[in-house]
Amino acid sequence: MMMNRRTFASALLAGAAASLISTRSMAATTPPVKARNVVLVHGLFADGSCWTEVIPLLQAAGLNVTSVQNPLTTLPDAVASAQRVLDRQDGPTVLVGHSFSGMIVTEAGVHPNVSALVYVAARAPDAGEDYTALAKTYPTPPASAGIIFDGDEGRLTEEAFLRDFAGDIPEAKAKVLYAVQQPFHKALLTGKTTHAAWRSKPSFYAVSTEDRTINPDLERFMAKRMGATTIEVKASHLGLISQPGAIAKLILDAAGAAK
Repeated sequence: MMMNRRTFASALLAGAAASLISTRSMAATTPPVKARNVVLVHGLFADGSCWTEVIPLLQAAGLNVTSVQNPLTTLPDAVASAQRVLDRQDGPTVLVGHSFSGMIVTEAGVHPNVSALVYVAARAPDAGEDYTALAKTYPTPPASAGIIFDGDEGRLTEEAFLRDFAGDIPEAKAKVLYAVQQPFHKALLTGKTTHAAWRSKPSFYAVSTEDRTINPDLERFMAKRMGATTIEVKASHLGLISQPGAIAKLILDAAGAAK
């Protein structure tokens, strides 16, 4: 039977879609390579010290851990900063990102040293996707209203930081975190990823169920779309600080090191 052009085009599209689904499925179900290195990347309103509750748990398991100081200037700058650290790793490495740095994980995760990806309440765009447009398909989280700018530099007000960013952290500790908050440049938010590493690498996702910075349902959507091994943590946006044991366990799973 002869196939007309419309039927041929439909078959071609169906085949392409099936190929993408198959690629995601294979990446999600492939057991992670055993890794001894972990690279952690922080997001907005923070610096590398935000991982201090998780780092000793990973080190106690025998992993070599590095926390990247994200410059928060432009996405290419941030990706380059992570890539330099990945270049220094001596073998399979789990790349972990919190919040905005999921963009960095998605882009830099194609690095040959990266064996698995972990997203902690993080952005997880597809290649070339407009994350802002995606986020607008879900109710706007409260923290967005607390962002203020001094020229091109943005930050959270103290009230928004304590209530909407670090809502389950004791106030005295949250104020310390607020004090080390690093401003981000407006240009950072305009960047788009050119790769989607989660299409080819085993991926893991920690959803923060009480998140007021990224909508938890958006987190669930992104985790499901990538076929990630997913946990839900009853935590604010800073689950890496309020629930470090759960986050460390997910990273150890990604490293093939969990007991």
